[in-house]
Amino acid sequence: MISAEKIPNNVNLSSNKRLQRALEHWQPKYIQWWRDMGPQGFQDYHQVYVRTAVSVDPEGWANFEYVKLPEYRWGIFLADPTPDRRIGFGDFLGQPVWQEVPGEFRNQLRRLIVTQGDTEPASVEQQRWLGQRCPSLYDLRNLFQVNCEEGRHLWAMVYLLHSYFGRDGRDEAEELLERQSGNRDKPRILEAFNEPIDNWLDFFMFTMFTDRDGKSQLMSLSESSLDPLSRTTRFMLTEEAHHMFVGETGIARILERTCELMKEAGYSEDVRKIGGIDIPTIQKHLNQWFSLSLDLHGGEVSSNAASYFANGLKGRAKEDTFEDHLVKNAYYNMEFFEDGKPVTKEVLMRNAMNEVLRDWYVGDCAAGVTRWNKILERHGMSDRLRLPDRKFNRKIGMYSGFHFDPNGVPLSNEEFEKRSYEWLPSPADSEYLLSIMAQPIYEPGKFANYIAPPRRGINQLPINFEYVRTEQ
Repeated sequence: MISAEKIPNNVNLSSNKRLQRALEHWQPKYIQWWRDMGPQGFQDYHQVYVRTAVSVDPEGWANFEYVKLPEYRWGIFLADPTPDRRIGFGDFLGQPVWQEVPGEFRNQLRRLIVTQGDTEPASVEQQRWLGQRCPSLYDLRNLFQVNCEEGRHLWAMVYLLHSYFGRDGRDEAEELLERQSGNRDKPRILEAFNEPIDNWLDFFMFTMFTDRDGKSQLMSLSESSLDPLSRTTRFMLTEEAHHMFVGETGIARILERTCELMKEAGYSEDVRKIGGIDIPTIQKHLNQWFSLSLDLHGGEVSSNAASYFANGLKGRAKEDTFEDHLVKNAYYNMEFFEDGKPVTKEVLMRNAMNEVLRDWYVGDCAAGVTRWNKILERHGMSDRLRLPDRKFNRKIGMYSGFHFDPNGVPLSNEEFEKRSYEWLPSPADSEYLLSIMAQPIYEPGKFANYIAPPRRGINQLPINFEYVRTEQ
């Protein structure tokens, strides 16, 4: 029998026999998936200093301890309910939120939950070999923390599927473990989650940009009229913040070290000659993961997004900051690309909800890039990182099928193919990154040459703490 000790929860799991039986059937498959597709080489003989969610109390929701990764206690937590919560947007504005799934919205809600749920195991699969190339024990521990929490977020979505969608939900929960990132026959649903992540620059960019998309999607779902979905995603946001912290500070530390190495080598020297990561390579990876993450928001004009909003299934991030929560007759100015030229048109706001969310996301990303540039400025560097134009390298939406440079200037197919490695990582870039990451750093307090130490350790511990230790 699955116990509350094995699965910390606040959903009365111990008294819900039907849910217990469903999870008891699913859990062994999950553990097998974790062993097969989770962190490779660190499952049996390593203890990892991780935090585990044990409650939703803001003051004491996490417990830090050494754990073997397959024994991590993936829990099920919903944020505390808001008394007399009302629907905050769409055609049902002001009505009581739903505690059960309305039949007419069953398929739409299941689709939203499955799509969100599919991203969680996908990222674990993408990152499963990174431990073999880690720049420090501090970073290795952060990788495993992110992996464990993505696994817990999968549990959160599976809880919703099992609890509210009957046999269909149980079947979907099984399929979440059957799809695999990058698998030709059964890939993950969203394309960014089929991209390989085999070096730490990719990992940090992924956690900066793709997890930030996760934040924006979770913020939208946290507005949902289905109260269990809202409460689940509100708690997931508590953990998502750490993932973005890992990405933003990881890149910041690479930039810090790059600047130090450039000073040592003389500004005219190629920093790669002394094992650093040059700023143009950092920019290329920024371009790649930002553009992939923009695609995750969907098409600019979307009847699905309009339907989700109208039906109260998915709102805007921070919906309460908007004045109009119906937006039946509101319009949104959107740039289209017609006959090789940009054209501004008015679109019904409900049909533009993906773009509204993308606007919020771009602003949030831009703030992070500004913080990175302050590092370059502090070191007296003239280089600056920047977000590429949102038309660049798009595979979904109105700009897919066209080519633009990072400034948004239209290019022919031939010109883009000829120049793409000026703006996106090349095989030579990947080969170089793997070469400087070939030797993992497992000694406490030591860091790879291409990255600076963090300012502080985890949970007020020193930087040279043994965050991952091998069992003797």
